[in-house]
Amino acid sequence: MKRFFIVTLFSFLSVIISPVLKAQSVKVTGEVTAPLDLKLADIQQFKQTNVMRKDRDGNDHTYTGVVLADILQKAGATMGNDLKGENLTKFISVEASDGYQVVFALAELDKSFTDRTIILATVMDGKPLPTGDGPFRIIVQDEKKPARCIKQVTGIKVMFAK
Repeated sequence: MKRFFIVTLFSFLSVIISPVLKAQSVKVTGEVTAPLDLKLADIQQFKQTNVMRKDRDGNDHTYTGVVLADILQKAGATMGNDLKGENLTKFISVEASDGYQVVFALAELDKSFTDRTIILATVMDGKPLPTGDGPFRIIVQDEKKPARCIKQVTGIKVMFAK
């Protein structure tokens, strides 16, 4: 009986803790020349940018993180002058620890196409992201709905549209 209880408890805890453990790094894969596995310390080595964003209740928050285009550039994704022709069909799929996914065209992230700032945030209002949101979250500046401000990011995959 004691062994059954311990096995059941371990199984329950692994289901609860698993999403948190999976979110300890962000893997950048797909159509890149240098795949990355970024941990919090790696993210902090990039230039940090602040973005203001309202939450669902209309409260303003300041998010701090790395411009997503900078991460993609380091991974060797097609950006800048090379983002033309068939490369304009490339997009990223961002995945959260619970399987939720959102997509962005690479052109939405490239400064030669847009002034909008999209960051991979690690800080909100000067503090680490709350457990339910982080440690990594995409924040989209000036988008009307927060649906693509994906929480608990675990992966970013660059792909061609088919």
